[in-house]
Amino acid sequence: MTKFIGTGVALITPFNADLSIDFDALERLVEYNIKNGTDYLVISGTTGESVTVTAEEKKQLIAFISKVNNGRLPLVLGIGGNNTANVIAEIKSTDFSGIDGILSVSPYYSKPTQEGVYQHFKAVSEVSPRPIILYNVPGRTSSNMLPETTLRLAKDFDNIIAVKEAGNNVHQYLELLRTKPKDFLVLSGDDDLALGVALAGGSGVISVIGQALPKEFSEMMRLGIAGKAKEAYDIHFKLMPIVGLIFSENNPAGIKAVLSNLGLTNPNVRLPLVEATNSLKANIQDALKKLGKS
Repeated sequence: MTKFIGTGVALITPFNADLSIDFDALERLVEYNIKNGTDYLVISGTTGESVTVTAEEKKQLIAFISKVNNGRLPLVLGIGGNNTANVIAEIKSTDFSGIDGILSVSPYYSKPTQEGVYQHFKAVSEVSPRPIILYNVPGRTSSNMLPETTLRLAKDFDNIIAVKEAGNNVHQYLELLRTKPKDFLVLSGDDDLALGVALAGGSGVISVIGQALPKEFSEMMRLGIAGKAKEAYDIHFKLMPIVGLIFSENNPAGIKAVLSNLGLTNPNVRLPLVEATNSLKANIQDALKKLGKS
């Protein structure tokens, strides 16, 4: 699926001071990414604070982003969880008009066996009207979807077309790239490793920092996918400090501090998350100044 090659961004959900959704800021953010090189947009992922967004708000976000986007970029929708029946019910009740793919996280908290993970995604595959990007993020789920499980799913189900791998494990990335089916996409979910994965044969990234620095990050990934290591690493080294900072407290508080500094959104987050500390905000401001962005 060539539409998911390159740089996708996991959009934040901007909030007003009263923690209602800030749709004006969301429109600015979507337009900013469309105009500056992002390849596709991801709605309602972890970075979008999906666990504190209500079902009704999620519908509003889908409808609003779809309207603003107006078919200009592919859209991926996050639908996942640790209750397989609920995930299936949500897929069946969702209007997928304007949605090009589903990002579905490996079941969290329950800590299923590898066979349980397989059976979960088998059930999801059988009802999904759109291609599925698996999402492995063991740092949040407390359960690592092993490469053999990912590749078993890739081989058994034609509509499972990619994995967003976010284990921050270089060996696991390389094992996936070494043994994957030809057309299966390995996408980095780790901004700091994304370039190395692309140079090793990966197909791109679903990024957090990319939505704040779409021009630079997308160009780095295009160069990496093209095998132009030196030019790509020139950009990577410049971006390293800001990438490290945004994950130093919690995500998405860090990226929201960056976007606030750029005048795109407010830094507000919903509990149990809290805003970035003043010291982190100051460090982010300094890092952006060095990039000529503040």
